[in-house]
Amino acid sequence: MPPSEKVSVSDSPVTRATLILRLRDGNDHDAWSEFLRDYGPMLYRFVRSRGLQDADAADVVQDVLRRVGSAIGRLEYDKQKGGFRAWLFTITRNRLYSYFEKRNKIGPTGNDTQQMQLLAQAADDRSELHEQWELEHLRSLAAAAMQVVEQQSDPKTWSAFRITAVEGRPAAAAAEELSMSPGAVYVAKSRVTARLRTEIERLQSQEEQ
Repeated sequence: MPPSEKVSVSDSPVTRATLILRLRDGNDHDAWSEFLRDYGPMLYRFVRSRGLQDADAADVVQDVLRRVGSAIGRLEYDKQKGGFRAWLFTITRNRLYSYFEKRNKIGPTGNDTQQMQLLAQAADDRSELHEQWELEHLRSLAAAAMQVVEQQSDPKTWSAFRITAVEGRPAAAAAEELSMSPGAVYVAKSRVTARLRTEIERLQSQEEQ
């Protein structure tokens, strides 16, 4: 059986209470756009990580969104008791369990059985699935932080960071391409890295308001 989808939430940092309240209004399109922006890519990557093809993953994500829309009105937000992301994780793993359960009835495969077992055991916050979920969340925060910091950075400074930290090329290559000294490249990389860390912390603190 899939894990229970409890209305109260626990075991994870919380998201913004204001967004949760706004999502209860199905006509608040801005709130849903914000939710999809913040959680859509994370949901899709997590579902795909379970071995689903693109179309099947998209269907499961849509199923998750429908469940969120129908259940958000019953969600009792209390940041002392837990977080929205934990509740969303429970819904997502239940939808995945249902997907694999249906496939298993049609023609069971070893992967389907393994995934169902993992999903059934996922209540433990040290489980493989929970760790994957948190990793995808950190990736989402990092991507959002990079967009903000890139807009705030000098183009050459950002390029030095991108070449060395993102592309993994040596500082000497960045220095030659950007007409900078290797030392200046290291300084630029350090500054952008510090800004990214600060921005990620800011985004995390927003989730806790």
